[in-house]
Amino acid sequence: MITMLKKENILMDQTVSSKEEAIEMAGRLLVQQGAVEEAYIDSMLEREKVVSTFMGNGLAIPHGTDEGKTSVIESGLSLVQVPAGVDFDGNEAKVVLGIAGKDNEHLDMLQKIAVLFSEEENAEQVINASSADEIIALFENEEI
Repeated sequence: MITMLKKENILMDQTVSSKEEAIEMAGRLLVQQGAVEEAYIDSMLEREKVVSTFMGNGLAIPHGTDEGKTSVIESGLSLVQVPAGVDFDGNEAKVVLGIAGKDNEHLDMLQKIAVLFSEEENAEQVINASSADEIIALFENEEI
């Protein structure tokens, strides 16, 4: 179960004009929760320039580069819900999940998140959720 996803790490019903803005919002939440230093946001933006972090079913998982790992204080997770969608290199992301992993802890989380979002029905539930509590419940039910 992902206990890292907390109410204060979720932004509901956001409108963004670019993937960079969405990534910055997700990164800012990670900074606010004390998981990463400010420099990690730049690392997330840098990674996106190299390879798109769009995963399918409306999900993007921006994360830092290998060099950015030095800015990670502890593993953390943030979620930005964008119901109107944001363009990730020709794909529409409606959920932007910022992730920072310490000591490869994030690999297990990534796998479980991928399983959750591999089911279109689950992805739709997160995209259409009307509260942070609802999203947390979906993640906990999947025992991420």
